[in-house]
Amino acid sequence: MQDQSLAPFIDQTLLKPEATEAQIRKLCAEAMLHRFFAVCVNSSFVELAVKELRKSKVKVASVVGFPLGASMTLTKAYEAEQSVRLGAQEIDMVLSVGRLIEKDFLFVKKDISAVVEASAGKLVKVILETSLLNDDEKESACQISLEAGAHFVKTSTGFGGGGATLADIQLMRAAVGTRMGIKASGGVKTREQALALIAAGATRIGTSSGVELVRGDEVKGGY
Repeated sequence: MQDQSLAPFIDQTLLKPEATEAQIRKLCAEAMLHRFFAVCVNSSFVELAVKELRKSKVKVASVVGFPLGASMTLTKAYEAEQSVRLGAQEIDMVLSVGRLIEKDFLFVKKDISAVVEASAGKLVKVILETSLLNDDEKESACQISLEAGAHFVKTSTGFGGGGATLADIQLMRAAVGTRMGIKASGGVKTREQALALIAAGATRIGTSSGVELVRGDEVKGGY
C-alpha cells in the first residue's frame, strides 16, 4: 500500500554520469505519477525534463558545479544562467568546499552570490557536502549561504562519501532557523529515515528512491 504523504517533499533525482535520455523520461514519468515536488537532473538534461514535465506541476531542478564544486565561479554562474534559460525552476549548486575549509569565506560568499544572481530569482540550494566538513565549517557554510542570498542549504551530492544524517539536519536547522529551507540528500533509503529527517528540520528530501519510499519498498542502492 502506498503512502503519498512523503511525495510533496521529494526531489526525485538522477545524476549518474551514465544516465540516458530514456532514464530521464522515466524519472519524469514517475515524478508526475507520484506528484513529487521536483526532479533533479544534470544541466544537460534540463531541456528534456522541462519538455517531459510541461503539463505537470513538477518542478525541474538543475545541479551546478556538480559534484565537486571546484569549477570557476564564472562557469557555475553561466551553467545556472543557461539552466534557467532552458526552464529550470531551481538550482542546486555545490559550494567551493576547499575554499570553505581554508576559511576563504569571502570567496565562498561571492561564488554563491554569483549563482544566485545568475539564477534570476529562481530558488537556489547550496550543497555543503557535509561529510567533508566539521561542525564549525557546516555552521559557517550555512551562514555564508544565507548571507549570499540562497534559499536552501543541502547536505550532500551523494558522490562525496556520505549522505544526510539527523545530526547534520539538526545542526543546519539550528544554524539557519526558519530563514532557509533544508534539503536532506544522499543515502535516504527508507520511509522511516525520510520522516525522521523531516522531523529534524528537513523541508525537502533528495533521493533517487522516491518511488520506493512512497511504496515502503526496500531500497538496495542509489543516491
